[in-house]
Amino acid sequence: MRKIDRHILRSFIGPLLLTFSIAVFVLLMQFVWKYIDDMVGKGLSVSVIAELLFYASATFVPMALPIAVLFASIMTMGNFGEKYELIAMKAGGISLRRAMMPMAVVVTLLTFVAFYFANNVLPAATLKYRMTLYDVTRKKPAVNIRPSEYYSEIEGYVIRINEKDQETGVLKDIIIYDHTQRPTQSSLILAESGTMQTSADGQYLLFTLYNGHSYTEEVEESNRESRPFTSVDFKEQVITFDLSSFAFDKSDKESFRSNCQMMNVVQLDSTTRRIKADAVQRYKDFTASTMLKLALYNRYSQLKEKGSKDVCKATPFNFEKAVNDLDTENRLRTLNRARAIGDQILSDYRVYTQVMKSDGEYLARHYVVWYRKYTFSIACIVLFLVGAPFGSIVRKGGLGMPLVASVLFFVLYYVIDMIDEKAVRGCAINEYGMWIATLVFIPIGIFLTVYATTDASPNNSRWYIRMREKLGKIRPKRKKNNQADYKKD
Repeated sequence: MRKIDRHILRSFIGPLLLTFSIAVFVLLMQFVWKYIDDMVGKGLSVSVIAELLFYASATFVPMALPIAVLFASIMTMGNFGEKYELIAMKAGGISLRRAMMPMAVVVTLLTFVAFYFANNVLPAATLKYRMTLYDVTRKKPAVNIRPSEYYSEIEGYVIRINEKDQETGVLKDIIIYDHTQRPTQSSLILAESGTMQTSADGQYLLFTLYNGHSYTEEVEESNRESRPFTSVDFKEQVITFDLSSFAFDKSDKESFRSNCQMMNVVQLDSTTRRIKADAVQRYKDFTASTMLKLALYNRYSQLKEKGSKDVCKATPFNFEKAVNDLDTENRLRTLNRARAIGDQILSDYRVYTQVMKSDGEYLARHYVVWYRKYTFSIACIVLFLVGAPFGSIVRKGGLGMPLVASVLFFVLYYVIDMIDEKAVRGCAINEYGMWIATLVFIPIGIFLTVYATTDASPNNSRWYIRMREKLGKIRPKRKKNNQADYKKD
């Protein structure tokens, strides 16, 4: 048995590692194509790009692991069936359930590893990933001034060159619009040629201009008719541009820690409790405020024709004392006050409903992250129960059939899971809806396991007839037992 177990494990772990690596690579390539425009042309160092890709790969592990388990289980059992190794095992007295046991042990261990990773490693990796991605997308592109184009990435300047010699680097017909001076001053610099180079520390860009003119004009509104105009000719002029805004700066961690995706189970539990407590306190405050305003509204709106002139200043506690000899003017004033209080109650209710809706969606996002740590971990076991018996039924190994089947099964699981997540985020269903995809696939896995362990064939209709007969025999027994219990009573 030990030799067979080792053979099964070797046949299972190899495709598992290979598929896991391929799944992570495919998801990483999808990420690269999505953010390729934000990474190219910004002069990012290799270490920054490698750091971003490493942390991005870590965030794909919870999704790649169930895919790897599903594909490896289908491929392993399919190879065994195609090479008649399953028949040899059954001839030696080893059932399909016993043959699946070594793989089931590995998958169970992977489930605990996946949960530990999702609860402890993934929040830290997501924090680093989001920080690095934010810094990369925020960084300005590297200075690349192209001929016949207006370049405005340097704050306060617009630069245009007509021609650039690729060998010598000499620029020709240079135009620079300077907007760094006062708002009432406009500056323009024209030069026949020039050179461009950065300082040793990369903080400044040095523009050396030759044979040019500098024009400055005051455009104050109060001095339109006689505004001064200055023209200066030069043979050589050096302009320094500050490139500090082009540097790659790392953000502070504290600004990202409040995101629910950077929390573990304990932190999510504490945060959800706080959100619920705040919602309860907000409900109590709203109820108390509304009841007080309703009391005022009822007293103002149900006044008789007589009352005091000071009734508008009365409170719910001394209102009855103030209702004496009310004239028409004060009556209208009082009714207007009642109308204003009613409008304020309606406005407060609209604001309160919007706040409660926002709090519900905010709480739902925390629940989604919370249950995601469990659902993607349990998905390893659920998809294994689907993949292993399915592979033994189709008896096709290699990469063709297992790949197609695993993709179809996982796409179905992922689509159901995404629909559930969207419904939970929109507060259409409660947080337990995150388990719907798992609950859908558990019966499928049980059915395939029972189907495979009873040596049924996909084209054999007798198995379905026998199962229907067995279920039909169970029902009369239950009825008889119920009738016997009824007679005893």
